[in-house]
Amino acid sequence: MTALPLLIEPEMLEAHLHDPGLLLVDLCHPERYAVAHLPGAVHVQPQETQRGRPPAPGALPDRASLQALVDRIGLQPEHHVVVYDDEGGGWAGRFVWLLDAIGHRHYSLLNGGWIAWSDEGRPLTAEKPERKNGNAYPLELSAQPTADLNAVLSALDDPDVVIWDARSPAEYRGERQAAAKSGHIPGARNLEWTQTMDPARSFRLRDEAELRQQLAAAGIDLNKHIITHCQSHHRSGLTYAIAKHLGAARVQAYAGSWAEWGNHPNTPVER
Repeated sequence: MTALPLLIEPEMLEAHLHDPGLLLVDLCHPERYAVAHLPGAVHVQPQETQRGRPPAPGALPDRASLQALVDRIGLQPEHHVVVYDDEGGGWAGRFVWLLDAIGHRHYSLLNGGWIAWSDEGRPLTAEKPERKNGNAYPLELSAQPTADLNAVLSALDDPDVVIWDARSPAEYRGERQAAAKSGHIPGARNLEWTQTMDPARSFRLRDEAELRQQLAAAGIDLNKHIITHCQSHHRSGLTYAIAKHLGAARVQAYAGSWAEWGNHPNTPVER
């Protein structure tokens, strides 16, 4: 099928809805999917993309769980995956990271997701697609898209690494506590994920020039190695995808995020 951009607009996606090589993945609330989803989309519960166990509940699921997930949705190596959610792109961006982690490189994020699609009156259906039986997806697990706790610790004094904290300013400053310790990873830069969305444009990402200005103002240099995180690598799913969209030199997600860092007895914290 025709090559599609990483960030795809609803108009372009609608023109390709019936391409045989397309796989739509819906990460909306189950109730919404049951009533109205994009034609042909398969549903994935956001929790299916997480390991869900401490100390790092946001870590990638184990190999068996990943295999079961991709086989259930019918993913094949030739598929171009378009992923969307109904909250601005956090879960959808996390699925982009998951695809990177299993070695699947053909994907797009629907700009504005279900909200933009619905606001424009594009087709929706309650009909579930028929399951397509195929060969088991050949997982090629890669550690490259993910930074673990030790990697983040090693990066603290590296001038070529920028840690992008996608949490709220209150969490970053330590005014809101969601772990044993509050505050932020030393040297981390804060740009909250919601600030990258434009509510006036159905929660699409802000245009590229504005995104670049936001990142520069926050001290996030796209020419450096970026490690992004939040509390559980949900919100930072979007910031991971944004960094890739903007052509960052290297992008990783710290999947353990603050749930791991803030509860670890030996991690340094700034407030």
